[in-house]
Amino acid sequence: MAAAAELQGKYQKLAQEYSKLRAQNQVLKKGVVDEQANSASLKEQLKMKDQSLRKVQQEMDSLTFRNQQLAKRVELLQDELALSEARGKKNKKSAESSSQLSQEQKSVFNEDLQKKIEENERLHILFFEADEQHKRLEAELRTRLEVLETDAAQHQAVVDSLTRKYTDTIEKLQNDKAKLEIKSQTLEREAKDCRLRTEECQQQLKNLQAALGSRLEESLCIINEKVPFNDTRFNRYNALNVPLHNRRYQLKLRDLAGQALAFVQELVTALLNFHTYTEQKVQIFPIDSATDTISPLNQKFSQYLHENASYVRPLEEGMLQLFESITEDTVTVLETAVKLKAFSEHLASYLCFLRKILPYQLKSLEEECESSLCTAALRARNMELHRDMKRLTAVFEKLHTYVSLLALPSTKPEGLLRTNYNLVFTNIATSLHGFHDILKDISKHYSQKATLEQDVPTATQKLITTNDCVLSSVVALTNGVGKIASFFSNNLDHFTTSLSYGPKGGTEFISPLSAECMLQYKKKAVAYMKSLKKPCADSVPYEEALANRRVLLSSTESREGLAQQVQQSLEKIAKLEQEKEHWMLEAQLAKIKLEKENQKLRNSLSGHLTETIQERSVLPNVAEQKKETTEKSPREPIKSTSLIGMLTVTTDNEKAPDVESREDLIKTHYMARIAELTSHLQLADSKSVHFHAECRALAKRLSLAEKSKESLTEELKLASQNISRLQASKMLSNDELMTTKRSYEDQLSMMSDHLCSMNETLTKQREEIDTLKMTSKVSCQVLMLGTGCSLEVYRLHLAFLQYYPLTNQFTRYSSYS
Repeated sequence: MAAAAELQGKYQKLAQEYSKLRAQNQVLKKGVVDEQANSASLKEQLKMKDQSLRKVQQEMDSLTFRNQQLAKRVELLQDELALSEARGKKNKKSAESSSQLSQEQKSVFNEDLQKKIEENERLHILFFEADEQHKRLEAELRTRLEVLETDAAQHQAVVDSLTRKYTDTIEKLQNDKAKLEIKSQTLEREAKDCRLRTEECQQQLKNLQAALGSRLEESLCIINEKVPFNDTRFNRYNALNVPLHNRRYQLKLRDLAGQALAFVQELVTALLNFHTYTEQKVQIFPIDSATDTISPLNQKFSQYLHENASYVRPLEEGMLQLFESITEDTVTVLETAVKLKAFSEHLASYLCFLRKILPYQLKSLEEECESSLCTAALRARNMELHRDMKRLTAVFEKLHTYVSLLALPSTKPEGLLRTNYNLVFTNIATSLHGFHDILKDISKHYSQKATLEQDVPTATQKLITTNDCVLSSVVALTNGVGKIASFFSNNLDHFTTSLSYGPKGGTEFISPLSAECMLQYKKKAVAYMKSLKKPCADSVPYEEALANRRVLLSSTESREGLAQQVQQSLEKIAKLEQEKEHWMLEAQLAKIKLEKENQKLRNSLSGHLTETIQERSVLPNVAEQKKETTEKSPREPIKSTSLIGMLTVTTDNEKAPDVESREDLIKTHYMARIAELTSHLQLADSKSVHFHAECRALAKRLSLAEKSKESLTEELKLASQNISRLQASKMLSNDELMTTKRSYEDQLSMMSDHLCSMNETLTKQREEIDTLKMTSKVSCQVLMLGTGCSLEVYRLHLAFLQYYPLTNQFTRYSSYS
């Protein structure tokens, strides 16, 4: 709901911005429209000016044309004047008379020309001014038009971008609105479902309260009447109770113990090899015992190392005893793991062995460093191994301490508190990882030491092989310890969680003495349950027995009918066998006759074939003549007889009929028909016999039903007599009822007192629950104010708080929000 409120706020902000941008868009649209109108008016003015300019140009063209005409006319007049002057020289007389006329005409022409020239000059000036003004106005209009076009393009781009942006925002807002509507619908549905669930939970809670109240009363009555002593109230007595058997836990623990045994066996083998090869190394380097005597220190060290098997082998034996003590039938906890003490003792003896050989090992390394064959690098490696051996012994001491602590609950339970069990297991895991790290360092330093010792001039093949053996044993020891550390870390949760396995309702673990008693009780209980678990005799269910009884009665009644049917069927079988023998004889006779007829037919066909062969061997003309005679003569018929009848056929250019196949087909047809009729007859006989037997069984059942009806009427009479007798005895038992009533009233008074006390406890619990509800409501109000949820979600959460358990309120609210 908080997300919905945020989306609603964002939606309102976007709507406000959209309204602002829309108003700005309207203003921009008006400005663009005005500019477009101005540009249109300017374009019209430009068109008008262009038209006026064209008119002026046309006028100027016409004036120039007239000017040219006038100039030509002036030239002509000047030519005529020159001619007239020439003529005047010749004819002065005639010229004098005409000179006056020409002078007047000339003056008129000059005046007219002067006017035209002035007018032309004035027109040229006007045209030039108009042209300059037009060009200037055109340039101004063009620049203004370009500015307006650029502004219009910019405004159009802004409008397009704004429309795109607004369309995108509108689509996004519409999508968000659709999503919010869908989400609101889903939330409404969830709210309805939650209301229905709350109502169901409220009803279930009421039913459970009623059922638990009745069960509480019943259990309290049973406890007060039947249980004189409750041993689960005291831990000392509860420890003697046999806990619930967890077979899966025991199998898992046995599997883990088997894996631990395998890892300990690998560790023991690696330790034996390490100590043995270390003993060989001491006898070889720096002084070989075969060529010279070694120092007394190394002699003593090798003597102690020779005894390593007596300290290492018991570790495997102790782990094997612990594995064998964990079975499927036992209860395995730290208090019952008695064999863990033996393993701790064997580990303590091995630790004593390590402490005993540690000074000799350190002195041996120091003596090796002081020898002349030892270089500076080899001396540094020896000092590193000197430190590693000290760390190895310290790690074994830690492990022994923790294992001995784990063995304390089976011997001295007060030596280790139950709260420290988890800490001991985690410390063992960290110690094993530290042990693995130390062995890695030892392996690295031994490998470096072996490579340096190979470079020594006096190094022999025996020394090299011994170093390889020591290195391989160290590597095997490192791998084994790494497996143990990873195994213990992976199963640490199981080791820590299995500590709660014990008696039901117990707050502490059982002591060793009570554990031994508990195991004895468990063996007795198992033996008792095995003695009770006897195989039940085979029996038939009651309903099946009744059905079988009816079938048996009906079958015994129809026994005589079945015997008669058997007799009749035997007689039929005898008749059928006689008929079978008769028909078998008939079939043999028919077979013999068929063979004779087939033989005759073969003989006749062979004779006919020989005649045809002889005829074909004659000359062709004879053959033609014979052919003509045969064509003229009618065909001779051949008669063939069989069991069915006689068949007449012609032999000219035709094959003999397949008599055998025809007879076989007819015979198989009739045999199938006979078999079908016999099966139908047998089916009809069996059905008639079955119906007859059913009729007899139904008649017998009818008679049995009548008999049962008579018996039931007699039982009804006896029951009515018993009812009358009981009613008479009821009057006599009123005194007894009064006495029982008084006793019950006394018991009810006692129970009412007990119920009063229980009601007081229930009221206290309800007050505590109400206080917890109030605190949870206040916390929920704070949470609702912090997250900004709506009032409906808050009310819905309060409804959840009323009907759901208080333990998971905050987790459920957080997941819901």
